[in-house]
Amino acid sequence: MTTKNRISKLMLAATLTFAMLMTVGSVFVNAKPANAAVRSSSSTADRVIETGMNYLGVPYVFGAKSGRTSAFDCSSFTQYIFKQNGISIPRSSRQQSKVGVYVSKNNLQAGDLVFSDTNRDGRINHVSVYMGNGKLLHTYRKGIGVTVSNFEGSAWDRTYVTARRVIN
Repeated sequence: MTTKNRISKLMLAATLTFAMLMTVGSVFVNAKPANAAVRSSSSTADRVIETGMNYLGVPYVFGAKSGRTSAFDCSSFTQYIFKQNGISIPRSSRQQSKVGVYVSKNNLQAGDLVFSDTNRDGRINHVSVYMGNGKLLHTYRKGIGVTVSNFEGSAWDRTYVTARRVIN
């Protein structure tokens, strides 16, 4: 192969590569998100969960005061993240289990409150926020703090009492 042929092939390859990059680039520049309307206005449940996710790792302290963000217990956490999104709920998990509307375990939606009796004394003592896809956002036990947990098969599932929807 002559030097002239090599240069011609290199120039052709460079031209084709440039043309392909321009075509692909214009696709990305002109692309519109498939769900632009959905992404631009997230639901209240999404905002509540997003607010809670901002506190991942914040320590658990039993009886943490309302409005305190340096530590939470389960119900001060849920009360706080809902309040930040315009929804007032009571302070304790037992009180929270009486507001909103009942939701069966099979019909949980993101943003629903999930209540458990983890010490099995017949009284609600834990609240979590259902995130969807079998996940809970909550806080518990010193050393764990605000976290995301699997629901199915967990202690909160095995000791599940009820769920409530407080988001319209």
